[in-house]
Parts: sequence; structure tokens; C-alpha cells
Amino acid sequence: MSTLAHTMMTAARSADSGLTGPGELDRYPYAETPGAERVGASAWESADPELGRVGRRAAGSRGRGLHGQLVQQLGQMIVSGDLGADRPLVPEEIGQRFEVSRTVVRESLRVLEAKGLVSARPNVGTRVRPVSDWNLLDPDIIEWRAFGPQRDDQRRELSELRWTIEPLAARLAAGHGREEVQQRLGDMVEIMGHAMAQGDSLTFSRADAEFHSLLIQVSGNRMLEHLSGIVSAALQVSGGPVAGCDRPNEASLGHHARIVDALAAADGAAAEAAMRQLLTVHPEVERVVPAPREH
Repeated sequence: MSTLAHTMMTAARSADSGLTGPGELDRYPYAETPGAERVGASAWESADPELGRVGRRAAGSRGRGLHGQLVQQLGQMIVSGDLGADRPLVPEEIGQRFEVSRTVVRESLRVLEAKGLVSARPNVGTRVRPVSDWNLLDPDIIEWRAFGPQRDDQRRELSELRWTIEPLAARLAAGHGREEVQQRLGDMVEIMGHAMAQGDSLTFSRADAEFHSLLIQVSGNRMLEHLSGIVSAALQVSGGPVAGCDRPNEASLGHHARIVDALAAADGAAAEAAMRQLLTVHPEVERVVPAPREH
């Protein structure tokens, strides 16, 4: 085992799970069922009472501070539909409900505004924006949708997006002979192999996410590079066997290794083909993910 593999596996096992594995991200009761738009304080009252104490919630395990935790909670409430489109968000009401300061509320709403979830206008206040205005490529929104009422659509859309992005990235990456990146990709395959042998799914998923992110970054296409975070988010929140790399197995490991070999040989067609094989949808997914929409 290489030094990098040993270090990564040790760190994953000893970590305080600041990064959770797929399907283990913090979930809230109101993200489980669609909620009709509510008015007044009823939306707040319908939530788990414990959510009112932001600083005491486990959502802080990712170390994002009070305003980060409030962003997480409000974001999930918006995405789940508990806070419907055009619903006014009164800072004083939010502060009282979640027991946080006005500054924390203001910072949180600014973050949500940057994600397209809310808008703030003079003499109008802050209101929830419709889905058409959301930044659906934002990793946080991807996560919130993945564990909300839109989970099946989100998984299918992510899978379709990966099919568009990653085979192309693999082909392009084969034309960029950066030995240090190819070595890093090979290290990730080695780490995945050791992790799979030890039943360490957390280390496997981390190495897998880094593999795919590196591959996109080495494609030489800066616009594709901006999408690497989306792929990482997709791997973290897939929540099921959407693609061949979602579950550790020998076939998945073999496809990863073939991609590395194709890159070393500067064979773009082989790299693209290996990536398409890796992303092949499992047969059982048809029972989980809705069929492609008719246009």
C-alpha cells in the first residue's frame, strides 16, 4: 500500500465523520414529505421543535457555524416546499424561531439569495423564489433536493448530467499527459482497492469522488472544471445505485483502472468508453428512478 493510500484510509477511519458517506447526510423530518405552502408562523410551528436551537443541532458537524447551520435548515425547508414560492421571510420571526441573532439571520439570507432561493427587495422584504430561479447546480441545493420530495428526479437528473460530462472529460483528459495527475488517479484506484478489501465504504467514496473530480480538472476545459463540484456532490448524495461507481465492487474498480491505463496511453476513445461502462446504470434502478420524460 502506498503512503498516500495508508494516510487517506487512516484519516477516514479516525475522522469524526465531518464528511459523511452517501445517504448519511444530515436529514430533517420536514424534508421527507412535500409540504403545501403555508402562511404566517405555521411553517415554523410545523418543524421539529429541536430545530429551533440551531447551535445545538448535529448539522454543525460540518463546521459551518451558526449561520451555516441556519442556511442548511432554511434551505431544506425551501427545497422541500415547507416554505413555498413567494412566501415572505421575516428576519425577526426567523431569529425568534431558531434562537439566533439578527446578524446570523441576515448572513444566512444573503447566502440563500446567492443560491437563488430567496430575493430581497426594498419595500417588499425577503421572499422565497420559484424553482425556476434556483441555482440547481449549487452543491448544497443538489444535496437538499436529494433528500427531499424531489429525490428521485434529482438522482435521475444527476445521472443524466454525469453521462453528458464525464465521458467527454475522460476523452479530453487523455490528450493532456500530466504524469503527476495520472499518478494521483492511479493512487485513488489503489486506495479504492484497499478500501473495498477492508469493507471501508467511506474511504472508497472519498477516493472515488477525488478520482472523478481530478479527471474533470485535467480535461483542459475550464468550463468543465467548474462542474467538478457537481460530480462530487452527485457521488456524495446519490443515495442508491444510480451509476456503476456508486457501490464498491470489482467491476467498478476495473473500469477505474482502465480509465487510468487509457489516459497513460493517450487513448481518448478508450478512456471515454471505459467511463461510459463505469456509468452504466444498474438494472434495479429502473424500479427507483422515474423513466426519462417525454417531450
